[in-house]
Amino acid sequence: MPHPMPANNEREAHLRALADKLLFKVEQSGGRFTLTRTADVSKPVRHEQLTIDQAEELLGNWKLRGLGGG
Repeated sequence: MPHPMPANNEREAHLRALADKLLFKVEQSGGRFTLTRTADVSKPVRHEQLTIDQAEELLGNWKLRGLGGG
């Protein structure tokens, strides 16, 4: 039996916690997210108008690459 999807507020809390660990600022407008990182990068990294799925995937990729992003 598949696991139920966590409630969106739980997903958003997890997203924000992971973003904080990875030094990203999270902004939300409606159901879309903007992730911005200015720490430890040569120029700001900004991803806009992401769904929660896209934001989770992006942060997951940064987590796998480490804090340096590479």
